[in-house]
Amino acid sequence: MYDDLKKAVEVLKSGGIILYPTDTIWGIGCDATNVEAVKRIYEIKKRKDSKRMLILMENPALLDRYVDEVPDVAWDLVEISTTPLTVIYPGAKNLAANLIAEDGSIGIRFTKEEFTTKLLQRFRRPIVSSSANISGEKSPTCFDDVADEIKDGVDYIVEYRQDDRIPAKPSSVIKLGPSGQIDILRK
Repeated sequence: MYDDLKKAVEVLKSGGIILYPTDTIWGIGCDATNVEAVKRIYEIKKRKDSKRMLILMENPALLDRYVDEVPDVAWDLVEISTTPLTVIYPGAKNLAANLIAEDGSIGIRFTKEEFTTKLLQRFRRPIVSSSANISGEKSPTCFDDVADEIKDGVDYIVEYRQDDRIPAKPSSVIKLGPSGQIDILRK
């Protein structure tokens, strides 16, 4: 895993795109603060840039670096969640502009998976996490499900967990309003 982490961090720092295992499904990612790298992910996925992507972080204590105001309920949701949960927060900041939704929001998931946690600790910035598929196609539940077109479009493919055949599924998604109201978008 060490060599994978080292190479993935190098690629992210140089503005590149990685294909990597997450706490949910296989994803493609980049530096969440790099506009050009984010643009490349939209191109690889053939995804409209009006459909936003989420970011991964490993430490909730860093949340205020990327969100203006964190509703109190957000801390409770992050703390009690036992399965992967993406929370859409209002007031995104310090991220690539083409990653932030028109309403100023950003989707953030705190990973507990070993590889992504170590990757984020070494990279020291959030990374984009978007399913490793062409937009509109089925999300890959394991590495074997990732299309060659996606594999050919990235700069580095992480070797860790490529042989894991346990089917994965996407996270739940909740959107928080500025005053803490909750909308469940995906269970």
